[in-house]
Amino acid sequence: MDKKIYPGKPYPLGATWDGKGVNFALYTDNATGVELCLFNNKDDKTESQIIPVTERSHQVWHVYLPDLKPGQLYGYRVDGPYEPENGHRFNRNKLLIDPYAKAVAGIINWDDALYGYEIGNEQQDLSFSEVDSVPFIPKSVVIDQNFNWEDDQPLNIPYHQSIIYEAHVKGFTKLCTDIPEELRGTYSGIGHPATIEYLKKLGITAIELMPVHQFINDRGLTEKGLVNYWGYNSIGFFAPDVRYSAKGVIGEQVREFKEMVKELHKAGIEVILDVVYNHTGEGNQMGPTLSFKGVDNASYYRLTADNPRYYMDYTGTGNTLNAMLPNVLRYIMDSLRYWILDMHVDGFRFDLAATLARELHEVNKLSSFFEIIYQDPVISQVKLIAEPWDVGEGGYQVGKFPPGWGEWNGKYRDCMRDYWRGADSVLGEFAQRLTGSPDLYQDDNRRPTASINFITAHDGFTLNDLVSYNDKHNEANGEDNNDGESNNRSWNCGAEGPTDDEAINILREQQKKNLLTTLFLSQGVPMLVAGDEFGRTQNGNNNAYCQDNEISWLNWDGMDKELLEFTQKLIALRKDHPAFRRRRWFKGQPIKEGIEDIAWFLPEGTEMSDENWTNDYAKSLAVFLNGKGLHYLDPKGQDVIDDNFYLVFNAHHEPLDYIIPEKLRGEEWIMVLDTGEKEPDNKESSAKEKITVSGRSIILLQQAVKR
Repeated sequence: MDKKIYPGKPYPLGATWDGKGVNFALYTDNATGVELCLFNNKDDKTESQIIPVTERSHQVWHVYLPDLKPGQLYGYRVDGPYEPENGHRFNRNKLLIDPYAKAVAGIINWDDALYGYEIGNEQQDLSFSEVDSVPFIPKSVVIDQNFNWEDDQPLNIPYHQSIIYEAHVKGFTKLCTDIPEELRGTYSGIGHPATIEYLKKLGITAIELMPVHQFINDRGLTEKGLVNYWGYNSIGFFAPDVRYSAKGVIGEQVREFKEMVKELHKAGIEVILDVVYNHTGEGNQMGPTLSFKGVDNASYYRLTADNPRYYMDYTGTGNTLNAMLPNVLRYIMDSLRYWILDMHVDGFRFDLAATLARELHEVNKLSSFFEIIYQDPVISQVKLIAEPWDVGEGGYQVGKFPPGWGEWNGKYRDCMRDYWRGADSVLGEFAQRLTGSPDLYQDDNRRPTASINFITAHDGFTLNDLVSYNDKHNEANGEDNNDGESNNRSWNCGAEGPTDDEAINILREQQKKNLLTTLFLSQGVPMLVAGDEFGRTQNGNNNAYCQDNEISWLNWDGMDKELLEFTQKLIALRKDHPAFRRRRWFKGQPIKEGIEDIAWFLPEGTEMSDENWTNDYAKSLAVFLNGKGLHYLDPKGQDVIDDNFYLVFNAHHEPLDYIIPEKLRGEEWIMVLDTGEKEPDNKESSAKEKITVSGRSIILLQQAVKR
């Protein structure tokens, strides 16, 4: 390497190779000194070279080293005051991961040396550790950002045509024998032809990957022989996690991730990342010093105003990134733009997104975070999906995010579960959720697609377990079954439910179909959890965050093929008929032939009255969808017209006869779906004036419309 050291530039932050050398730039406001540490090998226990970084532009320290190449391993030591009571935790004995590192060559090897204070000292985090952490922390990697994307372009699939599939990179393919063993559980496994063929046949349009940012395993879990399987513990927001790489750890993981995205895009499948910008894996004052805490604790974290030794915790993880600070906002935006522009992802699902909106102690939808995203010409154009809550006071913000955002609709999940398990529920809310939740989104000039509908998600029971277990079984988590939701509520439907095993099993299979049918025939954007389409089970574990094993991995050999075929049919039905994926709200007003775009009916064939909507004990209703009432034009300027549909929901335990309303008679109605039939795919029957709907089932009738 050239012995000369050049000042370099303050931007871009991170390590940037320009073909001739590498520019290093690090933001730290309160530091008094920065050292760049170079390593020859990822397992080195000491530096090969230490470079004092003396050039500073405002709060950015920078240096340029000619002749350095991609694959160079590095880290930082940052000096400054160690004054926890004032929010400062600098300790140059700790090697730090570059917050902007594009790759990290390994994972944390837990040791007391990783803490800025002396473990066991009576003063706790006020004490100071002089032990070197180099042997125990992974090194950052200089990468080559060049990649042949060929003609890859954003797919820009509209929300109303989207079907999202939530999956875990490792768990999805780990047990899939159609994929070479060395590729299972990796980015290459997700991008493998067998995976892509399965996803295309299923019919999804976007795969939402659980966290792939470099994350750490909690020390407490590691000591129990468990891991942070889900990955909601990020430490590197630019680096694809090394654990999911089949190709290598010295930057190969970046290329592998890009290959995965390119192959998915070729198949017409978007990639959405579940991102965790609300906190980091460094925990609170008792946590380790791995990156941000040692780079400049007070410039990254939300500290308590009266005693900055402690951290504000809106996430339940020990700390909260301070999105009110300009440098943290820039950090988040730089990370998002990097994943869009360099890694070609199509959108993001923001974990505990309400945390990012907090200014002072309130969630403010006009906060700096939303304003800066709204004006960003890159980030504002991709899919932005919020988990609209956090664990702090006033943190439940469903329906309150700004236009342009989709939201995980927790109220949809709760309502649909209550309806199908037989709870005494108000049909008015069921109708709101089925039609895109206009009570939550319409008044803010948002569309039905603001509602990301889901029955299950990664956190909670799988669909199979939801209808199979009344109680959680989290014993394997090592917390005496005290973690996770306290119970699942009864799915045996009380005294009205079946008692013999065969009838119970039939009901469970029927309930899975009811929930899937409700999901895919609701207005909004459906999200399906990987494996729910074929009956995946976690054996009753509803909090499998620490289970990197067969509890969480998809069991492809145990696939319920009948349920899979049923789900494929549902998705195809949704994709073929815009009546189930409207771009605009129902108007509820008469259109041609004097029939509304939507109408609701009782079993007698009469329309629902105000009294019917507020009957707490009603468990059945029918809805008419007018194929001529879609209210928008196709790309050629023609009215979008679909067939008419008559959808009957019966959560009652007994069969009900439904009379076809007189004004809907005329053209023949064809039965295209019946969740009460064992083999609904093989039966198509006509209905003229009356149909019988089995207990706890859905019937869908279709009537051709002349175009």
